[in-house]
Amino acid sequence: MDKGKLLDIYAKMKDFNKIIVIVHKRPDGDCLGTAFGLKDIINTTWPKKKVQVAAESVGYLNFLGKADDIKDEDFDGALIISVDTASRNRIYDQRFDRGDMLIKIDHHIPVEDFGDIDYVDIGRPSCTLIIMDLLNEFSDKLKISPVGAKALYTGTLTDTGRFKYSGVDGDTFRSVASLYDNGLETKEIYSHLDVRTDQLTKYKGYFLQHYKKTPNGVAYINILPKHIKKFKVSLGEATSLVNELGYFDDCPIWILFAEYEGKIVRARMRSKGPAIDKLANKYDGGGHRLACGANLGTWKRSKLLLEEADLLAKQYKEES
Repeated sequence: MDKGKLLDIYAKMKDFNKIIVIVHKRPDGDCLGTAFGLKDIINTTWPKKKVQVAAESVGYLNFLGKADDIKDEDFDGALIISVDTASRNRIYDQRFDRGDMLIKIDHHIPVEDFGDIDYVDIGRPSCTLIIMDLLNEFSDKLKISPVGAKALYTGTLTDTGRFKYSGVDGDTFRSVASLYDNGLETKEIYSHLDVRTDQLTKYKGYFLQHYKKTPNGVAYINILPKHIKKFKVSLGEATSLVNELGYFDDCPIWILFAEYEGKIVRARMRSKGPAIDKLANKYDGGGHRLACGANLGTWKRSKLLLEEADLLAKQYKEES
């Protein structure tokens, strides 16, 4: 924890009366949980400040809050805070340069510095935990409501795989405990996260029958528009099943390939041991050591990525 930079961030939040929290494209639970949690902290501490969130809507996370319709003039004189985003080109709202100051808060392996203040803590398994560090460091000054606590807990829960992934430690649970002290109620959270539609249930059956494995143990599946149309699920719902490929004892790496709008192919990559972040970087992606994304563009490049992942899995097995 860099207490000096946390103090700088606190000071800037206190100074600016207009603040816009921006997130990455195709946001997940951690991304939106961080954004709406931070917004709540600022609004609860300084009710007269104008705080907005620039983000895409994600159906299953709508209970966390509603993104704002932000106009060009809203950026004038504003403090912009980018959360859970490693590089500029991943930011959803590219008008962020219109603001007076930019702060980057992230927990991914660094790709580029782009803020006037860059706070990156790769030791935190979710970006929400950095916001909790800020909240707890200035507990005598900052406040949070149960609404903000709900957002931060949701982001932590989803990005740690319900506290199963590497990086979770005693500080993780001590931070979460402070949310309960601030009125956290978890019933609503689980009621949203623990449900699945008939359509997604049927698609999961298809998913589990059509995955493949490479010779050295990379489990993978290709998600095509025709599958989305047939099962009447969203692409976000379909790709959320990525960790269903992580249960095989002979597969240290698993990858979900999906075709997005414009026939653009992207990959979600996960690992039980071998570091995959450098491989993701090679294919215009990035993330964490064991959980990454890659922007492939074409199905041809997906085959190249799969071949390299297979070699990585082979090397890992030989060294284990």
